[in-house]
Amino acid sequence: MKLLVPIRYPLTKNSRETLERAAEIKNERSPEEPIDVHILHVDLIQDSKDVRREDLRQEVGPEFDFDATYVVRRGFLVEETILEEAGRKGVDMVLIGKTRSSRLRRVFDRLVSNNPDIETFLRDNLDVTIEVVG
Repeated sequence: MKLLVPIRYPLTKNSRETLERAAEIKNERSPEEPIDVHILHVDLIQDSKDVRREDLRQEVGPEFDFDATYVVRRGFLVEETILEEAGRKGVDMVLIGKTRSSRLRRVFDRLVSNNPDIETFLRDNLDVTIEVVG
């Protein structure tokens, strides 16, 4: 099984919860059913922080004790970059954190933009399990 775990860097509370759930999923599997964890950070082109894989590894590694592949991708839209990476890796599951914006902000965003939230976008465009943490 391949699991994609998009997170923010530096780690937020929500990202930590998502990584904890990834660790639980990994620990629930028997050794005969290995799970490949791919941790993804989307470095937004319009707000780039020039994050490197090594930065991600150093932030996540000491706190979460499991082997993972670390990936940093640059993109304009988080949801499209996650979609592309899921296809690139051929994942079976995407584990995402719940969007922490206020209800008023989400309503406003939908009125101003036709862009769906990340969960809806991924469910509409991926034929894999999507789990939302939080």
